[in-house]
Amino acid sequence: MTTRYLDRGEGRIAYEVRGDGPLIVCVPGMGDLRSSFRFAVPVLVDAGYRVVTVDLRGHGESDDGFSAYDDPALASDIRALVAHLGGGPALLFGNSMGAAGSILAAAEEPDLVAGLALTGPWVRDPRPGLFMRLAQRVMLVKPWGPAAWRAFYKTLYPGRRPADLAAHQSRIGVSLRRGDHWRSFLRTVVTSHAPVEARLDDVRAPTLVIMGEKDPDFPDPAAEARYAAERLRGEVLLVPESGHYPQADSPDVVNPAALAFAAKVFARP
Repeated sequence: MTTRYLDRGEGRIAYEVRGDGPLIVCVPGMGDLRSSFRFAVPVLVDAGYRVVTVDLRGHGESDDGFSAYDDPALASDIRALVAHLGGGPALLFGNSMGAAGSILAAAEEPDLVAGLALTGPWVRDPRPGLFMRLAQRVMLVKPWGPAAWRAFYKTLYPGRRPADLAAHQSRIGVSLRRGDHWRSFLRTVVTSHAPVEARLDDVRAPTLVIMGEKDPDFPDPAAEARYAAERLRGEVLLVPESGHYPQADSPDVVNPAALAFAAKVFARP
């Protein structure tokens, strides 16, 4: 597919469009690419949806040079993209930080958002200890930083792994070497999810929280999923043997759930 670009003034956001029908926008997490949804897109398109995948600022084919790389900036990009594509309303299919930005977009401009499908969602800040904060700083310092991120990325698949994981890691490595992407990534890493937590009660869109039972990003993934779903008045799907990327490691579980949820969302008056 041909990459398209949305001009955001300070730079461009890269995205792809496939299919026709109700709009679904897939938003990946920090340090990942829009191809994170490579197993979901064909299934959604075949079901009759117009599916858009987008790269975050400073990731993939999107530009560097933005003044902000945080959740509010991502939410503004999501809202601008949905408006650019006709105003939706869209089902936002967000992973990790992409889920955080999707939640904020739904709170800020509810008329643009028909529903939220969230995998491994960050809805509040973690509370890492001093050792973990120091370890992250050391790990992400060049020259070994990009290799360290690719290695760490693999650990976020502690159970099932897609057969093409090595190829996907290679694509991430290429992205990190593109332009000033590494510096953009480092600015994204320090994002606080406090703005998202502050707006959880303002979200009115129907929500599905999909959490890998082995997601290493959370001390208790099931408890975090229940917290997110309770605050968002949504439902929970826990995926066995899955890590931080259920849409990639368990498409056999996630795709049917996403299709059922999309059908319910777009059937609402």
